Amino acid sequence: MRMRDLKKWVAGSLTAALLSVCFLSGCGSDGAGKSDTDSAGGESPKEMVLFTWNEMFPQEVLDSFEDETGIKVIYSNFDTDETMLEKLAQAEGGDYDLVIADDYIIESVVDEGLAQKLDQSKIENFENINPLYQGQFYDENDEYTVPYGAGIPLIVYDPEAVDFEIESYKDLWDERLEDSLALTANYRVINGITLLSMGKSMNEQDVSVIEEAGERLKALAPNVRMIQDDNTQNALLNGEASVAFLYTSQVNKVLAEDPDLKIVYPEEGLGFGIMAGFVPSNAPNSEAAHQFLDYILQPEVGARCFDFIGYYSTNQAADEFLENKDLAVPDSVTEGEIIQNVSEEADAAYNKNWTEFRAACD
Repeated sequence: MRMRDLKKWVAGSLTAALLSVCFLSGCGSDGAGKSDTDSAGGESPKEMVLFTWNEMFPQEVLDSFEDETGIKVIYSNFDTDETMLEKLAQAEGGDYDLVIADDYIIESVVDEGLAQKLDQSKIENFENINPLYQGQFYDENDEYTVPYGAGIPLIVYDPEAVDFEIESYKDLWDERLEDSLALTANYRVINGITLLSMGKSMNEQDVSVIEEAGERLKALAPNVRMIQDDNTQNALLNGEASVAFLYTSQVNKVLAEDPDLKIVYPEEGLGFGIMAGFVPSNAPNSEAAHQFLDYILQPEVGARCFDFIGYYSTNQAADEFLENKDLAVPDSVTEGEIIQNVSEEADAAYNKNWTEFRAACD
């Protein structure tokens, strides 16, 4: 699952996940980059093997890190989080120095003993991380990871076509929005924002509460103009819809076309997905990995990365340097939740809600 678009937002259930990038040229290999020296000898090796998806860093950042430290980044990429986990397990936590992957898979990495605890004394810029993205289920004590971008589906609307200010998920049920709402097509996400509108968790496990959310979701049907995953933002641009709930990449695209549209950070809190970096348990050059994590946490470096990949900034100190200010979540937003796996019984109830909701919209 690529969190890009929150890779349409789920690990399994969440069709997870949110997110938007250009081509990154770099070296790739399926396996290890070898150190110039043995890290046990005290001298830092001159290579660091970075294992992540393609196109995750601007080349200028990789080049400037090498110029500053003398450490060359060997860029190795995978296509899915599951592929990463398989290769990392085969290497017994070795071969790679730094991995950047999605939240849900990192939980498995930590559980399987494939990540090492970070030495935060070597990451002076750790304090720049936005607290909104810390203490998450996959690393509750912030011992293993450094967040590298968030995917946040958001409400966007045309203020000229909507005669009231939308401030919350609850507002999507307002009768004044009849036949004017475009939604992305993720059953856990749409169930999730319905639950948030009720003051409940996006990961509710109580089937009776989920069924209650299903009834509320069906009540939204008269306001729904369309449900689709691809290019949902076009409904706003062509006037077919006046309000839309969009993935991060779609939010960026629609605002680039029409900056007068309004973004809503719902008062109930955000739903999001996070990419994060971790150091494998037997990384050949963990020292270099710590140096790189500290480097990308520098405010101006972080801003260049977020502008490049189009994810929301997880580095609060970088926000002021962003060219795309829409990638900075307002300081007033302090609540957020990541969709997680639930029991089979709960998941069946979510699927039932979704089926009945789609039928009500037809």
